[in-house]
Amino acid sequence: MQKIYKKGMMAIRLLLFIAGILLLPGCASHTLNKDAAAWIRINQLGYTPAGIKVAVWASKDDGHLSSFELVDAGTSKAVFKGKAGEAFGAYGPFQESYRLNFTGFNKPGSYYLRAGTVTSPVFKIAPDVYKGAADFALRYMRQQRSGFNPYLKDSCHTSDGYTMYGPMPDSTLIDVSGGWHDASDYLQYSTTSANATYHLLAAYRDFPDVFTDEHLANGLAGTNSVADVLDEARWGLSWLLKMHPREDWLFNQLADDRDHQGMRLPTLDSVDYGMGKGGARPVYFATGEPQGLGKYKNRATGVASTAGKFASAFALAAQMYTSTNDSLARLFTRKALSAYKLGLAKPGVSQTAPNGAPYFYEEDNWLDDMELGAAALYQLNGDQNYFEQAYKYGLQEKVTPWMGADTARHYQWYPFHNFGHYELANKADAKTRSQLISFYKQGIARVFAKGKQNAFYRGIPFIWCSNNLTTSFAIQCHLYRQLSNDDTFAELEQANFDWLFGCNPWGTSMVYGLPATGDTPVDPHSAFTHLYTYPVDGGLVDGPVYGSIFNNLKGITLYHPDEYAPFQSGLVVYHDDYGDYSTNEPTMDGTASLVYLLAAREHDALEEVQTKK
Repeated sequence: MQKIYKKGMMAIRLLLFIAGILLLPGCASHTLNKDAAAWIRINQLGYTPAGIKVAVWASKDDGHLSSFELVDAGTSKAVFKGKAGEAFGAYGPFQESYRLNFTGFNKPGSYYLRAGTVTSPVFKIAPDVYKGAADFALRYMRQQRSGFNPYLKDSCHTSDGYTMYGPMPDSTLIDVSGGWHDASDYLQYSTTSANATYHLLAAYRDFPDVFTDEHLANGLAGTNSVADVLDEARWGLSWLLKMHPREDWLFNQLADDRDHQGMRLPTLDSVDYGMGKGGARPVYFATGEPQGLGKYKNRATGVASTAGKFASAFALAAQMYTSTNDSLARLFTRKALSAYKLGLAKPGVSQTAPNGAPYFYEEDNWLDDMELGAAALYQLNGDQNYFEQAYKYGLQEKVTPWMGADTARHYQWYPFHNFGHYELANKADAKTRSQLISFYKQGIARVFAKGKQNAFYRGIPFIWCSNNLTTSFAIQCHLYRQLSNDDTFAELEQANFDWLFGCNPWGTSMVYGLPATGDTPVDPHSAFTHLYTYPVDGGLVDGPVYGSIFNNLKGITLYHPDEYAPFQSGLVVYHDDYGDYSTNEPTMDGTASLVYLLAAREHDALEEVQTKK
């Protein structure tokens, strides 16, 4: 039945693509009316009454637009009229574009925008448009679990792993089972897992009111008096403990690109890493030196980039468990201190190890990781030395280097925003706080300098995993606004959030299944969907890349007609096709960051309601 369903869906998509049917206002589809020349792109999740509300009109012609209307979807009557404003000109596949601002309208309801003969999909204005979105994204995190996988109700990779590059003999067996698969492959990285864990912990710390308890610690349905986001963070913490089992041992990676031998479920993984089919996978010790067991090697120079991330995740966990589980808090405290000590001993970056392909996470910065680790330790124990160390690191990397740049290598500047400035500013004196806030502002301004030149306010480079950068940048804008009470970049923040949910050239959400009635990815690069039509609910896909990047990647084949063909350009492409791993593969760490962003948006919406009361 599953294979029949899959073939049926592909057939329907092909027929719709060929037909180019004209949709009524509010219907979402990948299909394009062949006679259309202009489109209105919106945030398909909707908008809050008091929030910023902007859509983008974009046309393949160079015609002028003077005004637009907001139409009640129930009565078909215009309820708001606005001026189109500034013409932004060409962008990507479009010749002309405008921002349609209807922020002044705040009555809840269902609406669509109309500009001439062009209408947008129907969307909601309501205080609860983001309700449950952060919890929805946790579905993908649970599905990514290694060890026991609650989605499949089965276990995988329970034999992991055997050591390489460590002080122990190569092929020494140790238990590093658990954690999360990094993406649609089954590699597991300490750097992304620790960053993801930090975001999940911080999401609950900062926005506890938006999360629910509908799952047990093992991810199965049920309640355990613990918010699901904390259960998920604990899953990550348990694996990080295994990857830092002794004070002087730190492991950086589990498995390698030998994994890439075709699509299969993790529970059916039969790849042979030299220990028999489906046997133990290699776990790479963090030596601080270049690694790679095959043709290619990374350019590692130290371990601080990984150690700092471990320290921050463990220190934040210790803070959060202090009042509920003293023994666990003390364990995480010890681990945070020992991980940070390793970072001090070996400054530099610990990149992921390639094998048979030249692709790896090319992280080139580590100061931000050590700043966050030191800031978290200062918050934990109040030792002024950690504050001073964190501040020193922050002065050396004021702005995350990709901000304002046109390009970067894969994961070259990671994490994609520096949480350390925020955590340190929250505990700093007024002068230092103001300085740290200014660092955030500098980065945001660099991106906005490029973004304000186009109607989408897009100033983020279209490198691999551009959606992860977009999510992180929106978070930095949020953190800046919280620290400074300055709304200068509020519209830019909203624009980046809107981009993820449909206000982009392709008119699609970049999150599988969110919103449920919208236009979202249906054919991601995932064995779950491709082989079994299992949904990957909540997964944030990589996102669009420069055409130049796409055209030079190895092993990409589009298997279906490109329903977005009219919206591709030499500048940037996005394909909802399982053959495109560069733009349409969900990622674990990007989704974990999205959990934080969605929680922040839902919390802001709740505050709007309280303010109104």
